Amino acid sequence: MRHRVGVAALGVVLGSMMLGACGATTPAASSTSPLAAHWAPFRHVPGVVDLAGPRADGSFVVAAAGNLSVLAAGGTLGPFARGPNGYATARGPEPYIALGEDAAVAGTECSFSRDTLYALEPGKRPGVILVDAQGRARRVADLPAGLLPDGIAFDGVGRFGHRLLVTVLGSKATTVVALDCNGATRTVAARAPVAEGGVVVAPASFGRFGGDLIVPDEHTGRVIAIDPRGRAITVVRSSLPSGSDIGVESAGFVPPGFGRGGAAYLADRFSKGNPHPGTNSILRLAGPELARAGVRPGDLLVASEGGAKTIAVRCGQRCTVTHIANGPAVAHAEGHIVFALALR
Repeated sequence: MRHRVGVAALGVVLGSMMLGACGATTPAASSTSPLAAHWAPFRHVPGVVDLAGPRADGSFVVAAAGNLSVLAAGGTLGPFARGPNGYATARGPEPYIALGEDAAVAGTECSFSRDTLYALEPGKRPGVILVDAQGRARRVADLPAGLLPDGIAFDGVGRFGHRLLVTVLGSKATTVVALDCNGATRTVAARAPVAEGGVVVAPASFGRFGGDLIVPDEHTGRVIAIDPRGRAITVVRSSLPSGSDIGVESAGFVPPGFGRGGAAYLADRFSKGNPHPGTNSILRLAGPELARAGVRPGDLLVASEGGAKTIAVRCGQRCTVTHIANGPAVAHAEGHIVFALALR
């Protein structure tokens, strides 16, 4: 997020009760473990703001400095969507990205596909840009003028009808919009809590919140679930430092099959004049470190914008929170946390 200031402190574990955004309470259990993991710079990428994937071939798409690149399975970084009808956007905003999945939307004559990328287009004409697997880009949807699109995720579970979900920030609330594969939009929630960053849909295994849209709220430190009816409730309070440019920002669910041979990746964007100026790099957490921290498939990882302080959230009948990792003190984390099943 831009134009935010604050100072960092260290938070470790969650209290036993949490207030929901709708006034309800959610019981939770706390757990602790040594900080066995640490985000480390993996590859220098000027202007990096988000990652999406993996694609069918195991590669990731990287959004940086208004362009796209592909981080290949072997670890090399190459340009993507740079030719005729390719993709480019302004360098200043945060054009977060998400990959679709193979899924048909009921009531339509089209389907989403796994390797089709969707990118937020901030600015005077906010919208959503589609980039196909061959790198051809086109605008597929308009979003409310005067507001900031600030989160994007695909509903692979199906509770939102296998639609693309976009969060749009107003002055006092977030609007959640669902897009079908023809680009038609409908409003899921008109006055959700203010939040932005690496929003993600929870797997069905994530307790009572399975299939909900999970959004981090850096200002309060809460992790919030929004269901298909637009109802918002607090999943957990992160107990990490909170506030503008400091609090929880990035999220991702550990995929099935993830183990010691894999790794997690996170964008660390340079932000001039910020208390956490960033390293202009992709950060990496190796699978063995995550295993030592007790992380397992189905867990939600959430990282703070300032310092990439990271918690693991596990929800069954109750939700537990474990502070598992920190990043470089100067880190300025953005966008989604993504996972490779094999270390690169």
